[in-house]
Amino acid sequence: MNIKVASILLLCSILIFPAFSQNATPIKIIFDTDMGPDYDDVGAMALLHAFADQGKVDILATIASTNYEGVGGVIDVLNTYFERPDLPIGIPKGKAIAQKDWQHWTDTLLTNYPHSLRRNAEAPDAVELYREILAAQPDESVTLITVGFLTNISNLLQSTADEYSPLSGIQLVQKKVVKLISMAGKFPEGSEFNVNQDPGASQVVVSLWPNTIIYSGFEIGEKIHSGIPLISNKNIVHSPIKDVFALAIPMSKLDEKGRMSWDQTVVWVAAMGYKKYFELEEGKMRVLDDGSNTWNMEGKGQFRLVGKRNMTGLEEEINDLMMHQPKGGEMK
Repeated sequence: MNIKVASILLLCSILIFPAFSQNATPIKIIFDTDMGPDYDDVGAMALLHAFADQGKVDILATIASTNYEGVGGVIDVLNTYFERPDLPIGIPKGKAIAQKDWQHWTDTLLTNYPHSLRRNAEAPDAVELYREILAAQPDESVTLITVGFLTNISNLLQSTADEYSPLSGIQLVQKKVVKLISMAGKFPEGSEFNVNQDPGASQVVVSLWPNTIIYSGFEIGEKIHSGIPLISNKNIVHSPIKDVFALAIPMSKLDEKGRMSWDQTVVWVAAMGYKKYFELEEGKMRVLDDGSNTWNMEGKGQFRLVGKRNMTGLEEEINDLMMHQPKGGEMK
């Protein structure tokens, strides 16, 4: 690392979010997920609920950025398992990606675990739910986490006044949201699934987002593997998290050391801060028409995570958190 880059990273660590690594009160979070094409989202939701049980985060809503039939039910399974069955769930009702998992773990969860949301039609529209929740929150109090496509965030930014707020989408975000932490992009350049599957939405978000974005790129989660300790834990015998990883990991040779943990990393950083394992590099993402991305270090207001040490410690922490059990029960 050259002296200029090191100086920039150090400055970001000192000046940006000085209290980000320690939260005295729970961080208000809206969690946006493409639950289904991949299964690291399931691990991410385990971390989200674990941090909520620890008092580190306050989950305001869990929102899907995909709309295949059943995605709402899958999210409901996980919320219900962690004893939060009443968490609001939003589904995009307009144009959205409908890719589903090829391992059929989503069907397994819907068959084997309780949930009350039976059809996507029973859930509110994603953007409507965003606007309702944001309008009701104190100013500059909400952190958005996206671990999937940026479809909903693009639609939110382009939304107009409604019954919940007279503000435009951009104004509402600027007033209520502290930052967006997103698993998106490959740095310093490349093509990454969450960005390239809906490039139009990605272009809108990276160009119109009115405050801070922190990106966790493909190259971050690629180095962190999870799930093997969970499926090896014989004390956990009835868990949707364990079932998903136990079913899916053996289906791909790429996962023999555990699934790559892109989405869990974002949730960990949102709850715990970045300073233990990362630096922030300021710049600006550009998304090309084909969905590939570049990174301009001369840009302002956006940041990407840069690992500053071996990820073994973070991998261990993520695996431990994925074994978290519902707070009111014992090992199931």
